[in-house]
Amino acid sequence: MIHTLVLAALLCLPAATCLADGGSVTGGGDGTRDLRWGDLGDGTYANPVLNGDYSDPDVIRVGSKYYMTCSEFHFMGMPILESDDMVNWRIIGQVFGSIDLPGYSDMTKYGNGTWAPALRYHDGKYWIYVCTPNEGLFMTTADNPAGPWAPLHCVKAVSGWEDPCPLWDDDGQAYLGRSQLGGGPIIIHRMSADGRTLLDEGRTVYEGPVAEGTKMFKKDGYYYLSIPEGGVSTGWQTVLRSKSVYGPYDDKKIVLEQGSTDVNGPHQGAFVDTPDGQWWFYHFQSTEPLGRVVHLQPVTWKDGFPQIGADYDHNGTGEPVKTFAKPDTRAGGRPQAPQASDSFDGAAIGLQWQFNHNPRHELLSLTERKGWLAIKPAHAAKLREAVNQLTQKTMGYHGVATVKIDFSRIDEGSRAGLECIGGKFVGGGVAVTRREGRVVRSLYVETDGAVSLLGDIPDTAGGCIYIRLEIDAVGNTHRYSYSTDNINYTPMGATFSSSSGDWKGSRIGIYAYTTAGDGGTTYFDDFKYIYDGPGGLSVHDTE
Repeated sequence: MIHTLVLAALLCLPAATCLADGGSVTGGGDGTRDLRWGDLGDGTYANPVLNGDYSDPDVIRVGSKYYMTCSEFHFMGMPILESDDMVNWRIIGQVFGSIDLPGYSDMTKYGNGTWAPALRYHDGKYWIYVCTPNEGLFMTTADNPAGPWAPLHCVKAVSGWEDPCPLWDDDGQAYLGRSQLGGGPIIIHRMSADGRTLLDEGRTVYEGPVAEGTKMFKKDGYYYLSIPEGGVSTGWQTVLRSKSVYGPYDDKKIVLEQGSTDVNGPHQGAFVDTPDGQWWFYHFQSTEPLGRVVHLQPVTWKDGFPQIGADYDHNGTGEPVKTFAKPDTRAGGRPQAPQASDSFDGAAIGLQWQFNHNPRHELLSLTERKGWLAIKPAHAAKLREAVNQLTQKTMGYHGVATVKIDFSRIDEGSRAGLECIGGKFVGGGVAVTRREGRVVRSLYVETDGAVSLLGDIPDTAGGCIYIRLEIDAVGNTHRYSYSTDNINYTPMGATFSSSSGDWKGSRIGIYAYTTAGDGGTTYFDDFKYIYDGPGGLSVHDTE
């Protein structure tokens, strides 16, 4: 069900006037910023199509459906999204729930985990290859993209590899391309047909400035390497081709650059075709505080190379478009964005949730109290170290997240609430302390471990309180507030900013941890996250 709600206070920044296909990110001469994104509901779309941190996206088409995955680093686990039209996406599954390697259960692997996965369809199966920077190359398969996915198989235990991509050639021989940590060179290995074993040490086929994110494909008898170069926020997309999988890849072209647009570092992604022969390119843009948001660019082919976006300055290299006609997929349906809210009424939490590091499921329950998520807190000194942080991506330019918390069974030493994490860890909610010999439940905010008690919770709360987080990603100004009736809200603490951190964009989430004792139990209900979204909706809320 989709709900819309106008939040005038959050939507005070006007969108720029409509742009023609190929307009830049800013509105142009008047200096206003075009805040539209996703499906515009009139047969066109505005970039980004996913205005959240779906970094290093890889996308494939199987029949008339499109599937996406992305880097998630230390968050569990990598999502699978599905689309009928390449613009509107919904989360349908997760590839894994934990990484069973040292460090991922004790909150010490920030910035590690899954980097730049490759998603492929081959021999009736869905395949994912991904590297963790210090542990190795892993793969998994599934018969259905929604899962279940097989347990991660370690193809090679190794440190310093990144950004793998498989290719099965016409004769059945399998290959795997990859890069080295830090960007380059590009190396290609022979691989067993079942994709589980590398057969050699690999050959270097290309060296370039921060060359990484390799994607391999074959078209019209040529082997293509699609490579981001130049760095996350300053890079460009390069395409190389050769008649041999091992090169030489002397035939190359820069196919996408920032140029005159505001879309910095437009690179790292996927070429995808439609059943009718259109070609498109997905890539990320590094933004603050949202992270690496996803853009979709039109592609035409000329002299064996893709031309991406629009060549505004006529230098032969494409630049990102802001708006464009949607792909001709013949898919209908209402504009939508990925799931966000969760009533905790189901048998499982929503697919949008991702744990920060490995979860401890024995401390979580959806059945202890029907319609509530129960979290028994584990010990931590501060929020960054707390297990079972249940997070999701911040989406859109403006939004509001609200959660109901039953604190009646929270014990001394516990802290629980609504978080905004990234470059810094900010939490707002309930803290339980002892004052003058009695246990006191207070409103509080913490920032990177520094705790501010804001006063005792009013007696009218009756054991429950609503915590709200207002998000302005344009002005990068966020604020907490609380309510006892979910109608009248009172600000909590000062406004604050958020940022990316550990390679991931800003996130929201819920948490409970304790600094002393067993902490009792915190119950969460009615998590609602509404944000500006596609189709001209003022605020978008999907359940």
